[in-house]
This record gives sequence, C-alpha cells and structure tokens, in this order.
Amino acid sequence: MVELTREEQRVLGSLIEKEALTPDQYPLTLNSLLLACNQTTNREPVVLYDRETLTGALSSLREKQLTRVVYPAHARVTKYRHVIGEVWALTEQEQAVLAVLLLRGPQTVAELKARTDRYASFEDLGGVEGVLDRLASRPEPMVRRMGRLPGQREERFCHLLGGQDTEVEATPSAPPPPRSPVGIEAEVTALRADVDGLRADVDGLRADVDGLRAEVYALRRDVNRLLDQATGSLAQDG
Repeated sequence: MVELTREEQRVLGSLIEKEALTPDQYPLTLNSLLLACNQTTNREPVVLYDRETLTGALSSLREKQLTRVVYPAHARVTKYRHVIGEVWALTEQEQAVLAVLLLRGPQTVAELKARTDRYASFEDLGGVEGVLDRLASRPEPMVRRMGRLPGQREERFCHLLGGQDTEVEATPSAPPPPRSPVGIEAEVTALRADVDGLRADVDGLRADVDGLRAEVYALRRDVNRLLDQATGSLAQDG
C-alpha cells in the first residue's frame, strides 16, 4: 500500500470531504484547498500550511496518481480533484470512512458513524462496521483495529496509508488556539483571489454569451434575407 506523508493525507482527506459535502464547489482551486486543509473544525491536528507546502503535497500525490489537475473550459483558475475511487476501486462509503480517518486520526465506530453521516448512506452496506471490515480485509489492508484508550469502551480504527499519531488521548479536544492576524490575513487574501478568479470566469462567460448573441443575430438576418428572396421568387413565378 502506498505510504502518504501527513501533508498528503491532509490534502487527500480534504479533497474527499469537499467532494462529498460541497459538490457545487468541487473540484477545488488551490486557494480553496488551502483553506480546507487549514480549517479549524473537523481536523486533528489543526495545521497552518502555506502554498509551498500544499503545492509540494499536490505534486507528490500526482506522481502517485492519486490526484489530477482540472482545466475547466471557461475558467482561468486551475483546480484539483482526487481519483482514489478509480485507482483503489473504493465505494463512496469507503472513501468517507478513509476521509474521516485521514482528517481526524483514529476513531471509534460510533465516532465514524456520526462523522460520516453527511458523506453517504451506509444503510445497505452493512453500516460503518461492514465498510471497516471490507477495508481491513483487502489484499492490502487500508485500516486496522486498535486497542481501547483508557476510559473508552470501544476499540478504535486507524488507516494504514501512512504515519500518524495513534496515541491521541480520548479526551475532548481543547479549543483551537486563536488564529494569528497573519493567518487570518492569509485566508482573506486566498478568498479574495478565489473571488477574483470567479469574476474572471463570469466575465469570460459573459463574453461568450455576447458572441453567441451576435452569431444568432447574424443567422436570423441571413435567414430573413433568404426568406425574402424566396418570397420574391415565388411572386415572380406567380
């Protein structure tokens, strides 16, 4: 099984998550993916990657054939998507479980049930337990069962896609530290860049629409001229 760095794990998990939860905004621009990796909710640990770290992880994931670059026909912004469903023959449910494990570390079955609920329906596939069993029994297992932490009733599961902190204490997560002004400014800058890119896309679409309108107008003019000529010819024949 492929070995992913922690940066690659965060990028891959973020792509899977956004495809499932915000499909209208997927594939992701570089700035959107950076925000997804650095968000402070549903992430363990919270990180603050820069663009260089992100582009490095994307480059290595492409070399491992797990992500692809998307060049939309009318867009000025390059976008990125994952292809693990194709490469590893994974169902939506299996991808959902892996995404949560990649983004949040080892989880109990109860935690996985709660945190994959918005990704996909598990009703007809043996539930989360069935998905975990299939992932663990593949020729190259992708998850494994772990022991209980002190104070926990349930065993935990972790992914086998690379190094991770498997000894996180089973205690409520502390509130994330306040973000620095530099971090907030970076997020605002990234959002502005995305907005500028979307505006450029809209301008391009408007130009295309204007061009189509001009073509339709010219076509109508030609059709009307032909009709007038045909009508005149019929009148002369009459």
